[in-house]
Amino acid sequence: MQPVAMANRPFAIRHYDADTLRNALRRMLLIRRFEEAAEDSYMRGLVHGTMHLSIGQEASAVGACLPLDDTDMITSTHRGHGHCIAKGADVARMFAEFFGKETGYCRGRGGSMHIADVSKGNLGANGIVGGGLPIAVGAALTAKRLGTGAVVVCFFGDGANNEGAFHESLNMAAIWKLPVLFVCENNHYGMSMAMDRASAVAAVADRAAAYAMPGVRVDGNDLSAVAEACHDAVARARVGDGPSLIECVTYRWRGHSKSDRNRYRTKEEIETWVARDPVRRFAALLMDHGLLNATDFDVLERSVADEISAGVAFAKSSPNPDPVLLTRDVYTDLAA
Repeated sequence: MQPVAMANRPFAIRHYDADTLRNALRRMLLIRRFEEAAEDSYMRGLVHGTMHLSIGQEASAVGACLPLDDTDMITSTHRGHGHCIAKGADVARMFAEFFGKETGYCRGRGGSMHIADVSKGNLGANGIVGGGLPIAVGAALTAKRLGTGAVVVCFFGDGANNEGAFHESLNMAAIWKLPVLFVCENNHYGMSMAMDRASAVAAVADRAAAYAMPGVRVDGNDLSAVAEACHDAVARARVGDGPSLIECVTYRWRGHSKSDRNRYRTKEEIETWVARDPVRRFAALLMDHGLLNATDFDVLERSVADEISAGVAFAKSSPNPDPVLLTRDVYTDLAA
């Protein structure tokens, strides 16, 4: 199906066909329902440790990955479930990883914060704030040296923009004109610290000027706005013009992690952002342009619900790792 070519329509509507756009909405729904099910599983004692939910941030993940294919790569964060799904992950294997099962992406060893799927170009989530930035630069350098044509998208949060790794990574990427797109998901809080109390600049995108690269700030709850900025940045990277910095202004509806008592935000602030729900906004946009109707949306929701139910069932029925194989994937054998 051909893209809907009408200049007066939002970017995503103009540049992607109807099936691609409906699939983008489905992935946003899948992220939302996956995290809700993961949260429910945690409350039921099926998931141990903690998790960092990105409910409310679905547009930035899906919009940034929309211009990518399986040869392109991403690096993720501790709040990375959405990135993983946006890049094409199987939610059944993700649930299995959460549940610590052998059928998980990392055979149950990684859990929520360390899922990777190299087959889809997902180089992995990272529990270190800003940890994915230098990894993305290394992957982009490899892509450039080998001439693969691949682009790397590096997701990071607003808290990471004050880390040394942020500045070193942007500087090196700019010097070598590497094919990497730095995507800051500014959800206003680094743990419980408000962005405006932690950073000297009001907009993370303004820091791009220090490294001679484009810096763009967009509404991170508007998939079309995210897709437009990332489409242009990916195209620029592919032709050898180097990196870009995109700041997606968004908001997490839940606390920093499951241990967050959420006392630093008001109920009114949260409700204001919930009203800007990126999933409902994109669904409404597709309906406004005749690419989706209420029945279509109901079908998408049922399809996603079925996939989530099947994924949880798969994880529950999967085998636990065999303790005998504890060191199977360890690079160094300490007993040797």
